[in-house]
Amino acid sequence: MPGTILLTGANSSLAIPAVHHFLTNYPDYTLVLTVRNPSTSDPNTKRLNDTITPFSNPSTSIRKLDLSNLTEVTTFAQTLATEITNGTIPPLASIICNAYYWNLASEVETTADELDKTFQVNHIAHASLVLRLLGSFGSNSGRVILFGSDAHWPGKNGLEKYPPTIPEDLDVLVKPIKKADEDIRGKGFYQYAVSKLAIIMWMYALNGQLIQDDNLKHIKVVAINPGNLSDSRALRTNTPLILRIISRLIIQPLRPLLRLLDPTMRTATEAGEDVVELAVSEKYAGEAGYFTLLKKDESSPESQDGEKQGKIWKKTLEWAQVSPKDTVLKLDKGGLPM
Repeated sequence: MPGTILLTGANSSLAIPAVHHFLTNYPDYTLVLTVRNPSTSDPNTKRLNDTITPFSNPSTSIRKLDLSNLTEVTTFAQTLATEITNGTIPPLASIICNAYYWNLASEVETTADELDKTFQVNHIAHASLVLRLLGSFGSNSGRVILFGSDAHWPGKNGLEKYPPTIPEDLDVLVKPIKKADEDIRGKGFYQYAVSKLAIIMWMYALNGQLIQDDNLKHIKVVAINPGNLSDSRALRTNTPLILRIISRLIIQPLRPLLRLLDPTMRTATEAGEDVVELAVSEKYAGEAGYFTLLKKDESSPESQDGEKQGKIWKKTLEWAQVSPKDTVLKLDKGGLPM
């Protein structure tokens, strides 16, 4: 029986066509769509609203959620869980952690939680959301879709200047150390890439915990590399002028040719539709792990390091301020899985 889909960053380049695909092909689902600014004065939210309006679906709502504020994330999760418990909306069928942040044009930014904004929005806030809502899934199946990227694998993305790797001191991930003469674009992309590495490692760790819990083992977690999206606003947001020019004058018009060199080069619409299928299609029921597009794939060697996965898991609980009382996943008092 269809349930509720929670989609973050719902007014993004990928999410808007995903919402259209949901409403066209899976209209029985309840859609909870989160954005930072729910007002239609935001042009991207207006596009989302305009996408929804023709369907007149009373089971679709746009809600405010700022992932750069962990208190707001906690409150949102509690409110949604209460709605599900009260029967206001159906149990969760899928959480799609689509929202992202990067800044390749200026110095590293810090949130109100005093954490690196890129790492918090991309990983920590989503981890908090997922862990707090595990008890709100239906009893038969559930899917969590996280977003990876080829950027997590050193040497695979042309924007890389500093190869992503998990440091010995994990707190450096959330409180980056500024170095003299450090390249701003390179550092910004590193924070983005290492957040994707952490997401993938956390995905493996979470799957390992869920499978051991008889009450939660029906929930599966996937991290998808959705491809390099030639028409994504990401290439024109918080990026240097040269990258915006390349995006508009080279990448978009030459996409068919570039696709011959990079098979993952595609449109945001193609990626959005694939994410929907991964989230709800029976074809992918029970799937877990790392995907490139809709194909099961290998992630980087470092991402598969079990010891490092464990460290990321433990530290994420600390960063996200998730304790045993905040999640149905069995944790001991120190925040470690039992």
